[in-house]
Amino acid sequence: MSDTCSITVLTPCYNEADNVETLYARVRAVLEPLPDYRYEHLFIDNASTDETVAILRRLAAADHRVKVIVNTRNFGHVRSPYHALLQCRSDAVNAMAADLQEPPELLPNFLAQWRKGYKVVLGVKSTSRESWLMFAIRRLGYAVIDRLSEVQQVRNSTGFGLYDHAFVSVLRRLPDPYPYFRGIVAELGFQYATIPYEQPNRHQGLTKNNFFTLYDLGMQGIVNHSKIPLRLATMLGFASSVVTFATALVYLVMKLLFWYNLPIGVAPVLIGLFCVASVQLFFLGVLGEYVGSIYTQVRNRPLVIEAERINFDDDVADEGAVRTGATHTHRVLS
Repeated sequence: MSDTCSITVLTPCYNEADNVETLYARVRAVLEPLPDYRYEHLFIDNASTDETVAILRRLAAADHRVKVIVNTRNFGHVRSPYHALLQCRSDAVNAMAADLQEPPELLPNFLAQWRKGYKVVLGVKSTSRESWLMFAIRRLGYAVIDRLSEVQQVRNSTGFGLYDHAFVSVLRRLPDPYPYFRGIVAELGFQYATIPYEQPNRHQGLTKNNFFTLYDLGMQGIVNHSKIPLRLATMLGFASSVVTFATALVYLVMKLLFWYNLPIGVAPVLIGLFCVASVQLFFLGVLGEYVGSIYTQVRNRPLVIEAERINFDDDVADEGAVRTGATHTHRVLS
């Protein structure tokens, strides 16, 4: 590793006008005094409807180290940051959210671990100042995904972390139009270190996550990295068949022995039907999640469509517009 290293701080944002300027200032205050690092700050905006893009333009005009990608629409919290990560050509990339729940002051800690040779350094939430219920739900979700996954996941990791250029280079060869990033980190098997931190409250504004985005992320993690739900359906179907056959046999024997004193009744039949129907609907939904994931993969749509790039050199911009693995990156010229 050379004495002076290039670092990209990557920040995805959507309607973060109250936070991006503060984040920029805090990152600058942390990294600018470090003589061994040259840094740039890359923001990728998901077509914000507030003043976020205007603020980013102003920051980019005042500081050439600020680079901006503006998407044509909101491509979601999965595809947009992953696309931006693939555009980075520095020695390492440090990804952090715009809401300041991932403290920029931890950047030197990440860099210190990276200097030791770790290709991936992950921030892991030890505690959080968000509501205890939401934190407990998140921890439960991480635990379920980890238990079901074929490879061990890093629990309580949100993607906040540092990624070496060797790791990013491998990502560029992966044909995944809708990646589950935490699972990919575990799947690739790069040596990693973890840095525990307390997650503070959101600095300003409202969270963009809701039940549906968290559910989508959780199902994405299970579907992309586990066959257990499908096999569970097979095993449960077989077990139900055995129980049903045994129950029917017992009823038949008892009816033959107590012909006039054993009314079968309607209730057991209805309960059995509802039970079977519920199990079928549940696993039909599970199967639908897998089919939906396959559908997304075979369509092979681009991760995002870019409307604009700011402070990119022409050669870098052109490089970002070529096919990356099996994922197309398009630029719309103004």
